Amino acid sequence: MRHGEFHHPRLVRVYDAECPWGPDDDFFLAVVNETPAARVLDLGCGTGRLTLALAAAGHTVTGVDPAGPSLAAARAKPGAGRVRWIEGTSAVLPDRSFDVAVMTSHVAQFLVADADWARALADLRRALVPGGRLVFDSRDPADRRWERWNPVFSRRWIPLPDGGVVRAWTEVTAVEGGHTVSFTHHYLFDDGEELLSSATLRFRTEDELRASLRSAGFTVARIDGGWRGEPVGRGDGELLVLANADDLAVGASALP
Repeated sequence: MRHGEFHHPRLVRVYDAECPWGPDDDFFLAVVNETPAARVLDLGCGTGRLTLALAAAGHTVTGVDPAGPSLAAARAKPGAGRVRWIEGTSAVLPDRSFDVAVMTSHVAQFLVADADWARALADLRRALVPGGRLVFDSRDPADRRWERWNPVFSRRWIPLPDGGVVRAWTEVTAVEGGHTVSFTHHYLFDDGEELLSSATLRFRTEDELRASLRSAGFTVARIDGGWRGEPVGRGDGELLVLANADDLAVGASALP
């Protein structure tokens, strides 16, 4: 299935177990906290790990995600009542309603087609107040992370809260144009069930990200290469983008 970690209830639980709080969450929380009591959008919020922490830090938070099972898991967690959860895409965002928008866990890379990426950036620009901040992560294609996504290097054992263990591994199925990578995750459960989850990611270069942001009405403040502020090419193989929304005239809309 496509994007099983977000849509299949059993894999959603595995995703939560495999993806605890990490340096990426520290980075995003610290950046958002630079704007006290901000109105924050978490686009592609998934099961709400960072979303809930942002709300606990005193921000007014809206989590938006197209995957209903992931949102159901988020809504069931302690503190979920502090967050407004919306099932949908960037198209549902209201105008000039957020001081900060974040896209974490490489959500930006799931927008493979240039038209889809441009549309999402336009929606984000529309949803931010003038000068509002957009922060997101995207893997640096120069790091060629996908070369480590194979059954040998990616094999892992994921302990679950109920005491079970899931064996998992990843294999790349296609690399197109050096920047579009398709892959499949394999999950083997203790009871013998094996579930597969496939996806395709777009690896955009720093220059491509800068150009697309400029076209969408953003000014790039900085791009880091690692979670601790390392330069591009000398960090964690990341492109961590901080941009500000230019002052553009937009209309008015509201969330449903």
